[in-house]
Amino acid sequence: FFGFRRHCFERMAAVRAKPDAEDTFEVVYEMSRVLNCGLDRQTLAILMKLCDNGVNPEALAEVVKELRRETAALKQEEERDYEAKQ
Repeated sequence: FFGFRRHCFERMAAVRAKPDAEDTFEVVYEMSRVLNCGLDRQTLAILMKLCDNGVNPEALAEVVKELRRETAALKQEEERDYEAKQ
């Protein structure tokens, strides 16, 4: 954990020294992984672009949560249907 923390601080310092979109993305992606957000790189990039274009981050987070709930519910329904056919 401490090694990772130091690595994050070093990356953040590099971003501050030379702001670069790729460096910024890497830091945000690493933070997302540490926080166990369950976002892949492509999804995170899309979410960041939406925020950059003015979408409210809190509203966006709620949409992501709702999509996850709906996906889980659909998977459960499919599993019940599959088991009923067995």
